[in-house]
Amino acid sequence: MSTDERDTTYAQLQHQLFHDIHMLLNDGDRRVLQALDLSPLEFAVLQRLDVAQGRRLTDIGAELLVVKSTITRVVDRLEHAGLIARSADREDRRAQRLTLTAQGVQLRLMACSVHNTAVERRMALLSHGEHHQLQHLLSKLRAGLAADLKDALHAEQPERKH
Repeated sequence: MSTDERDTTYAQLQHQLFHDIHMLLNDGDRRVLQALDLSPLEFAVLQRLDVAQGRRLTDIGAELLVVKSTITRVVDRLEHAGLIARSADREDRRAQRLTLTAQGVQLRLMACSVHNTAVERRMALLSHGEHHQLQHLLSKLRAGLAADLKDALHAEQPERKH
């Protein structure tokens, strides 16, 4: 075992595995969605919208952890393609509300179908027991990471003086 391997912790090795898996999953998604002329981020936006109520552009950007310029560019492309409609928010006219068009609903259905098929194929290498174990561990890790980020956010915010 080399010195570098001994100095690497399990946490670092697991982080690298998560990174590698994320890259592989994202590339697989990109390849599947490419046939429908969608990027994984565009697909993620379509998945979060409906026809009636819609969502605020800023809320979707925050949920997807992308900066305002990126979500605006993605929404511009989806709107230009006729997949979403943009309107002023009733509660806050400065905000934009996004809804799916009929064409967006149809493309989302097709994208969900091909994406789900690809996900099932890629994950089929695990047994039922391994799926259960992985689900448990990943859920635990997600909850812990979310709590850690929430705690860090509160620690970073300065106290307001009255």
